[in-house]
Amino acid sequence: MKDEIFREYDIRGKVPKDINEDVAYLIGKGYGSFLQEFLKQKACIVSHDNRISSESLHVSLINGLLSTGIKVIDYGLTTTPMHYYARHVNNLFGIMITASHNPSDENGFKFSFDEYANARGIMVKDLKTYIDKGKFIEGKGTVEHKNIKDEYIDYVISNLKLGKRRLKVVLDPANGTTTCIIKDIYDKLNLDVTIINGESDGTFPNHHPDPSIEANLKDLKKKVKELKADIGISFDGDGDRIGIVDNNGKVVSIEEYGIIILRNIIDKVKNKKFLYDAKCSDNFKDEVIRLGGTPVICRTGSSYTQEKVLKENIPLGIQYVGHISLNDRLFSTESAMYSSLRLIEVLTRTTKSLSELTDTIPKYFNTPEEKFKSTDKKKLEVINNIKKYCDEKKYKYIEIDGLKVIFKDSWAYVRASNTGPNITLRCESKKKEDLDNLVKLFRTLIEVYNK
Repeated sequence: MKDEIFREYDIRGKVPKDINEDVAYLIGKGYGSFLQEFLKQKACIVSHDNRISSESLHVSLINGLLSTGIKVIDYGLTTTPMHYYARHVNNLFGIMITASHNPSDENGFKFSFDEYANARGIMVKDLKTYIDKGKFIEGKGTVEHKNIKDEYIDYVISNLKLGKRRLKVVLDPANGTTTCIIKDIYDKLNLDVTIINGESDGTFPNHHPDPSIEANLKDLKKKVKELKADIGISFDGDGDRIGIVDNNGKVVSIEEYGIIILRNIIDKVKNKKFLYDAKCSDNFKDEVIRLGGTPVICRTGSSYTQEKVLKENIPLGIQYVGHISLNDRLFSTESAMYSSLRLIEVLTRTTKSLSELTDTIPKYFNTPEEKFKSTDKKKLEVINNIKKYCDEKKYKYIEIDGLKVIFKDSWAYVRASNTGPNITLRCESKKKEDLDNLVKLFRTLIEVYNK
């Protein structure tokens, strides 16, 4: 197995060059043995997304697990949040076959070693080290096939409080794994729903090679305008990231989503801590403070945000890339489906449109995340050199999976990507001219040190 498929949050690579049936079998042997030897587990959860390659990897993974003598509870096709829910209700660790929002020629494995979140950082490397030693437990395990779908649907719907207003909703599952559940959930609700890019049999598309939110928002905007819908929702390949379009066909940022939910729940929760990752706009942090809450910044990565949300019982956590942890009514599974319904719940209880709600939110000037090609070795050197530059200039910064340099009304966040040989940059300012100068400075620094 290649070292580079073991990443910061999961195992991920090209199929079949990096990820194939042999790799899946070996991961099964390693994971099953590790769980028994170090964590004293006798069973684990397994499920998979709807990529073309997932079924054969699923068979090989289970065979590898069974060869160690562990019991496998197989839930088959699920979204990643459904998998998290299955782990939670069974009080077991588990492994999910998915490459999340990555293109369809990739696949991978998200796995857990604790009750809070997926393996992260050194935990992922620990499994690789263990597999390389090749000292696996031998046994004859058993497999139990189960279905979590109906139970999960009841769980989601029972934690909703929709009002009487009947909304017109457009949903785009991008032919990803949410196609296996989206119609079953929305059909039970008093909503006028149109689904695009969602095959009825849940098979992965050939016509949508990139199951990411960003790739499909164009279709969603067009359909929302055409139908004069109240809201449009897009989901990524495995159902744990969300994209939102308002009634005018304008993209709603994850921070705007967070502020709408924040305003709705802050008086209803005891814990007034609210989490955001380092890439998020300051408008979310500032709104938390304005409403009397405590903002909590976290490093990027759903494994890290989910762990912090659950450990500290934080009612709401958001990530710039579209992960949302809603933990105020139910155990957070980072379900994009549930997150979409909580926003719809707010809209069914007001006469205001989504665009009217976002109009009341302060807008700061910021850039999308910009990527610079580098190497895995060089990218770390670049961040270190920028840190030295900031020390010389006496700039204030925090080190949080990279460097977030903070000025009076602006910031620049530069980091080495955890998923590839890239350096990423995102900047924000309350003044447009200050943003332009900030971007120019940090682009120059990256380019100079990246030579």
